[in-house]
Amino acid sequence: MQVNKAYRFRIYPNKQQEILIAKTLGCSRFVFNHFLSEWEKSYQNTGKRLTYNSCSKQLTQLKKELAWLKEVDSIALQSSLKALADSYTRFFKKQNQRPRFKSKKNKIQSYTTKYTNGNIAVLDNKIQLPKLGLVPFKKSREVEGRILNATIRRNASGKYFVSIGVET
Repeated sequence: MQVNKAYRFRIYPNKQQEILIAKTLGCSRFVFNHFLSEWEKSYQNTGKRLTYNSCSKQLTQLKKELAWLKEVDSIALQSSLKALADSYTRFFKKQNQRPRFKSKKNKIQSYTTKYTNGNIAVLDNKIQLPKLGLVPFKKSREVEGRILNATIRRNASGKYFVSIGVET
């Protein structure tokens, strides 16, 4: 039987990694807010909803127009778009409230990246993350199972954490 499990660890990024994490958080928030705005405009003008696939194609065009979106992890941007699509799906099923714009002032910021081609790995007391490279972390236990994703989170006090989702 397959069971999903998550491990949470404190990470200690250096200054360049902190800057890249901040950029990725900002770009993920920008993509979410941009497509939320597009989604609302489309629904008001035509009465039709956008889809994840149509937004994903628009994201490719947006990355050509805005070069700074290429500096960060592309999977994190796609995950942000997927979260928006899932949020709208739940909204139309009347399972939750309408999606809201994300704020820079929110105390806890996070982004999620998926495991593809070995881009996330645990090596001794360091974790390999996309675009960030090796980041030291406080390893309190062994990570057992196949890694599915990693969520990097910055809390209000400026500490960084990673949650690793695995399948065992």
